Amino acid sequence: MKLHARGSRALAAKHSLISYMALLCVTLAWLTRNGQAQESIDAGPPDPQITAILMQVSPARMQATVEKLVSFQTRSTLSAQNAELIASGKGIGAAREWIRSEFELYSHECGGCLEIRTDTFTEPPAERIPKPTEITNVYAVLKGTDPESSKRIVLVTGHYDSRNSDTLDTAGPAPGANDDASGTAVSLECARVLSKLKFPATIIFLTVAGEEQGLVGSRHFAQMAKAAGWNIEAVLNNDIVGGDRSGQQDTRVVRIFSEGVPVAATDADLRLIRNLGGENDSASRQLARYIAQVGRTYDAGIKPLLVFRPDRYLRGGDHLAFNREGYTAVRFTEFLEDFHHQHQNIRTENGIEYGDLPRFVNFDYAANVARLNAATLASLASAPAPPANVHLLLEQLENDSTLTWEASPGGRAAEYEVLWRASTSPEREHAQPAGNALRITLPQSKDNVVFAVRAVDKAGHRSLPVVPLPER
Repeated sequence: MKLHARGSRALAAKHSLISYMALLCVTLAWLTRNGQAQESIDAGPPDPQITAILMQVSPARMQATVEKLVSFQTRSTLSAQNAELIASGKGIGAAREWIRSEFELYSHECGGCLEIRTDTFTEPPAERIPKPTEITNVYAVLKGTDPESSKRIVLVTGHYDSRNSDTLDTAGPAPGANDDASGTAVSLECARVLSKLKFPATIIFLTVAGEEQGLVGSRHFAQMAKAAGWNIEAVLNNDIVGGDRSGQQDTRVVRIFSEGVPVAATDADLRLIRNLGGENDSASRQLARYIAQVGRTYDAGIKPLLVFRPDRYLRGGDHLAFNREGYTAVRFTEFLEDFHHQHQNIRTENGIEYGDLPRFVNFDYAANVARLNAATLASLASAPAPPANVHLLLEQLENDSTLTWEASPGGRAAEYEVLWRASTSPEREHAQPAGNALRITLPQSKDNVVFAVRAVDKAGHRSLPVVPLPER
């Protein structure tokens, strides 16, 4: 009887396992058919030029940049900027002049391909600015080669100012190796390697000051760009991307923060977002997903981790200043920050080292972040403009979905692709070629998925996708 009971239980267990496996197969098949287990799409075939240039990103150059910025002792926005201090290599003024000289060096190496500019203004007294203070943003412009496409701008930025425990301390050491010499190094390294190539669209390599005083430098730059009508298509902000060498750091990923409901949305925009359930489909979310797609196309040595919120709790970064002006902008930040190494005076207490020093920066990690930035900038600057006036037709109740759009401005698009994802999925899962047509009907229920349309050039470069607006 005991043997029979054991045999019955074994047989029942075997049948149970078979049933479970069958159920699992059915479930996976259902998920695949409904877009829940599909591999996320990429940014198209890799461009050999971009692949080759990414190999030139140098951890040693990144380290040299960070250590040079730290050597100015403090880069407090409030520190003195007189000629004597600049000549002695101290303070934010000396850092500013060195950054400008680096851009000039890169431009000389590419035959004058970069236009070096400064955006200087005087900020009046405020909570973190006790007296009128001159602030200077330094940037380099790689002008696009196509007359029409050159009006499109993609931008990378990091802030070169630093601070210690006291925001108003203008003289004490404030090395700011990770926050944010690392981000400044990304902008400079992208300028160094990408200036060796030509792109149809324009790339701006920006370094800003006044971040620690409340995003002052980026706010002024974004407002200047808005007033001048600059068509900034994408902003990549790098802030704390040094991969602090804490024991819990994950060097395989870099976080990409992006706003959901745009801070610059009008009341009409907000009503539309609520009606459509479009809280997860802002232009900045499309940029974040594009970065993830680029990460699958090019091996940068690091994976983008999409975080669907504007920034970390209790913190903010320069991308938010661009968001406030209606620009598409995201933030790159290491996976896990060590707050002992941010905004701290250099000291050791209870066996804990405080201070933002170069020895805590992982320069291989920072170089991988620079590669991902460079690949994204190059992909966007190579691509045609996104299609215009994309709409989803709502003429009648039906399970098919019809989308229409106007040709990509600039005439560089050879064809178009319709993308979609299940409404429950974070990234695009499907891509349907549409040829050079400006209309397509798909056997997909618009109620179950979220569509977007992107333009593709002859070489396979993909534009940012555009989510359609409903049209009745």
